[in-house]
Amino acid sequence: MPDSKPKTRKKDQAANLDTIGLEMGNKPPQALDVEEAVLGAMLIEPVSVDQAIEDLKESCFYDKRNAMIFKAMTELVLEHTPVDIITVSGKLKEHGNLDAVGGPAFLAKLSQEVGAAAHMEYYIRILKQNAIRRELITVSHQILKDSYDDSMKVDDLIDSAQTGVLEAIQSNIKKDMQDIGSVINSAMKEIEKMQDQTGLSGVPSGFATLDTVTMGWQASDLIILAARPSVGKTAFALNLIRNAAVDHHFPVAFFSLEMSAIQLVKRMMTSESGLPAEKIKGGSKLAPYEWEQLEQTLKGLSKAPIYIDDTPSLPVMEFRTKLKTLVKNKGVRLVVVDYLQLMQGPSELRGMREQEVAAISRTLKATAKELNVPIIALSQLSRAAVQRVAGNGKPQLSDLRESGSIEQDADMVIFIHRPDYLGLSESPADR
Repeated sequence: MPDSKPKTRKKDQAANLDTIGLEMGNKPPQALDVEEAVLGAMLIEPVSVDQAIEDLKESCFYDKRNAMIFKAMTELVLEHTPVDIITVSGKLKEHGNLDAVGGPAFLAKLSQEVGAAAHMEYYIRILKQNAIRRELITVSHQILKDSYDDSMKVDDLIDSAQTGVLEAIQSNIKKDMQDIGSVINSAMKEIEKMQDQTGLSGVPSGFATLDTVTMGWQASDLIILAARPSVGKTAFALNLIRNAAVDHHFPVAFFSLEMSAIQLVKRMMTSESGLPAEKIKGGSKLAPYEWEQLEQTLKGLSKAPIYIDDTPSLPVMEFRTKLKTLVKNKGVRLVVVDYLQLMQGPSELRGMREQEVAAISRTLKATAKELNVPIIALSQLSRAAVQRVAGNGKPQLSDLRESGSIEQDADMVIFIHRPDYLGLSESPADR
């Protein structure tokens, strides 16, 4: 997965932070006196322990000795053991780190920071800011190294850089606890806002029955839309983005790996104008009044915030990079991928199709969660659905083609079932 490389590299970078500082001619951001003041306050003031454990983590301490001491204190808190010189010395000794930090004498020196407890909030802010600076330095250094590496694909480089910087910023940002009164106020504002819109909590599909079930496409969800070939997956997906963008003005993105952008737009023009498909495709000529009808009906569609990418065999990492840009610059609220099995997974999994598709579906779900947008991924079904006699050929989760992990990663799976298209009859009892 794309997230594994940055995390592995971050450990290596942390170990070489001093080396990076020497290369740059500067010391890494640090405040050793503040680190000692925080640890000293924790040794003498129980309130400081709770505050520091909540706001800080081991990486906030630049000095390895201080990081070891803070780790020992954290373990004591998790074990419900009081934090003082004796217990911290015992925990450090248990891990074989007591001599490395300077022994009990160093802990005694820390405990003499008598006035530190009153300034904990200020000290903690300094340590967190320095930690962010150090992480940004290590990420930037890795980006520089990767940029000189010709074997690394540009798409992977961009994704790694974006992910690394985002992690460095977010890793030290803590979301505060909220009192129920403020949450209720936020909920009331959201409810009021929905009264003026569709009443749905997500992006509308334009199909009332479907919206009743989904309450709109929910942010961070991965929705699988599956059917056999030529049953109508793309047509239905085009209706979904048209309804969201034209009727409700939600910016949407359509990644088409099977059809060109012009083919897709011609299908949308046919649906929007109501004209025969053969006339839009050029099989027969348009009458003058039909030209006028076409121009009038396409005014809304031409201004709709719909963004189409028709890159064939789109690598999943390139998809992530493009989508991040669309969400940031265009405010995209709904994404459609047509279709999942045509995407390219990690290069190391080529030839292992089931694992490659599994990696693609995991990445789609991770991307939906990271960017907080719903992703609708179209998927092919195996022939088993058609060959099954029981249930009148209705598809099942096990029919999802090439990987059983798709159903695990998906928050919702929608099947398109057309018995008439398959030459099957359907009684009311089978519906």
